[in-house]
Amino acid sequence: MTEPLDTYEPRPGLTHRDADWSGLRVLVVGLGVSGFAAADALLERGAVVDATSPDVSEAITERARILDILGARVHLGEDTVAVPPEGTELVVTSPGVRPDNPLLVAAAAAGIPVWGEVELAWRMRARTGAAPWLTVTGTNGKTTTVNMLASILTAAGLRTTSAGNVGTPILEAVLHPEPYDVIAVELSSFQLHWSRSVSAVASACLNVAPDHLDWHGSLEEYQRAKGRIYENTQVACVYNVQDPVTEQLVMDADVVEGCRAVGFTLGVPALSMVGLVDDVLADRAFVEQRQTSAAELCTLADLQGEAPSVAPHYVANALAAATLARAYGVGPVAVRDGLRAFRPDAHRIADVAIVDGVRFVDDSKATNPHAAAASLLAFEHVVWVAGGQLKGADVDELVATAKDRLRGVVLIGADRARIADALARHAPDVPVVDLESTDTGVMDTVVQQAVALAQPGDVVLLAPAGASLDMFTSYGARGDAFADAVRRHAGGGPEAP
Repeated sequence: MTEPLDTYEPRPGLTHRDADWSGLRVLVVGLGVSGFAAADALLERGAVVDATSPDVSEAITERARILDILGARVHLGEDTVAVPPEGTELVVTSPGVRPDNPLLVAAAAAGIPVWGEVELAWRMRARTGAAPWLTVTGTNGKTTTVNMLASILTAAGLRTTSAGNVGTPILEAVLHPEPYDVIAVELSSFQLHWSRSVSAVASACLNVAPDHLDWHGSLEEYQRAKGRIYENTQVACVYNVQDPVTEQLVMDADVVEGCRAVGFTLGVPALSMVGLVDDVLADRAFVEQRQTSAAELCTLADLQGEAPSVAPHYVANALAAATLARAYGVGPVAVRDGLRAFRPDAHRIADVAIVDGVRFVDDSKATNPHAAAASLLAFEHVVWVAGGQLKGADVDELVATAKDRLRGVVLIGADRARIADALARHAPDVPVVDLESTDTGVMDTVVQQAVALAQPGDVVLLAPAGASLDMFTSYGARGDAFADAVRRHAGGGPEAP
């Protein structure tokens, strides 16, 4: 599945932070947060660094200024390099840079190894006593799961953090002056594409659905990148029983001898699985008597908090996080306490208000059809607020799956016509309101139209199935606009959910 590791070695022995990095000529591509962290770490260890970014912003210019002071040669905007400078021994790329970028293609043609910042971070760990990694990927649910995992590890008394694609660069976590006991690492398909030598204690792929195909080139390449999460795993490869692709990726992976495949399921767990028995999250994978018994980890009520209900995909995320923690040796009580204490980030199936018996839910983070489907299937009767940039994804399966739950649909955004066409094919009797306005203030009209379609007991659900940048600065801004409009509709005094 993976290329020989020796094709990724610019010089022998670069496997820990105290190796001989001095004089290594490195080109860092991209000066976002992770690119800056990579360049800084390399300079600190005596590498000779060129850094290049075609993008120029206030933040990038400030990072470039700092790197210049530290001794890097920085190339921004029109000065960006087209080929690796003469003598370059290693290219470290930021995760957003596509593999077909001419600079990376030129590096490969010249036989120069290309690492991602995750690969560099793994090789910057301490020679001895480095914090183990527990890794998570998936088309949807990564951030929630990795933060749940960090909450569980904290409840177990461990010094930990969540890092990687979740926001904090993994290099910062690895090089933190106060070492962590264990790190919960979220990895995107972009990051995994360039990863080769990472060896997690336990790893999980939550699900795989078409996404980022423009970056990877095909669904097969996207799946292959996701499958890298399992390579070299030491104790447990955690897969989703409801998503056979994830199990196949485990079967295809080259793991450390003795590593187990452990499934998580929303059904009753079979042997070597973690799942649901009535309203109890139960472990039949990491208990001695797993042939005949299971360990109770927590209940659905522990996950629910103050919400009226808990969505199935949220339960699945909790099961995955619990499985990873159990693979690391965390006890059931800490799993329960960590999940009980956890609160999801904003815009992830977040309750906004209940007004006149209608529940308003913000799941603006549902930026692809797979995520929107999970959200829609969590509720019985839904007025769906959808639209945005579909990024080439097909929505027919989503509409066909959710059609019986739809009370009505309000469409906004650039690709709303594609959703309207799918609704016409699969749900012709569902009323649809198509809003042409691209003004961010359209959310007041969205809420008004959704209220007109809703009945008491229904959920008005913002689960767009598309990205937000056609109308908003981010999915967060889209969710905030929706929530603000709901509160205005409620007259400034929404009933607490």
